[in-house]
Amino acid sequence: MTHSDSNHVKELLPEQREALLQTLKARFEKNMNRHQGLEWASIQERLEAHTENLWSLHEMERTGGEPDVVDYDNQTDEYIFYDCSAESPKGRRSVCYDREALESRKEHKPQNNAIEMAAAMGIELLTEEQYRELQKLGHFDLKSSSWVKTPDSIRKLGGAIFCDRRYDTVFMYHNGAESYYAARGFRGSLRV
Repeated sequence: MTHSDSNHVKELLPEQREALLQTLKARFEKNMNRHQGLEWASIQERLEAHTENLWSLHEMERTGGEPDVVDYDNQTDEYIFYDCSAESPKGRRSVCYDREALESRKEHKPQNNAIEMAAAMGIELLTEEQYRELQKLGHFDLKSSSWVKTPDSIRKLGGAIFCDRRYDTVFMYHNGAESYYAARGFRGSLRV
């Protein structure tokens, strides 16, 4: 397989697709408070019509994100999935913020960075606003934290922002973009 072919294989096998749909359906039905007024049949129909999104959802699931539908956008006619795992997804931790931050480290470099991992998965990092919306649906990141999309003005100065929940309050804070921690990953969103 040549390098160009490897970017092409973003298709799930039929049994993977079926298993993922079952997992998503079970999670959807178990957490109706996250998506009141929405019906699984419509979402599954959309997913089956746009199978490229199933690959991204599979990557979210594979890395511990536990994706679930959190909203429907009437204007764009899209369902919105967020990572809804209790803690920041385990398969996406110990990463710095972006490629520039990764390159800036002289030693003890992390394996990856949040921005490129999200892009490779076909998802977007949650913004601070989206993260706060997620926290209205439950209690997330009580022990971990999650990088969120950082405004350019902060990133240009070398920083990046992350959020967590402590003392029953959602906090947004900053770090150097090159920092990484075993308890910090990132949460993503996907529109279908």
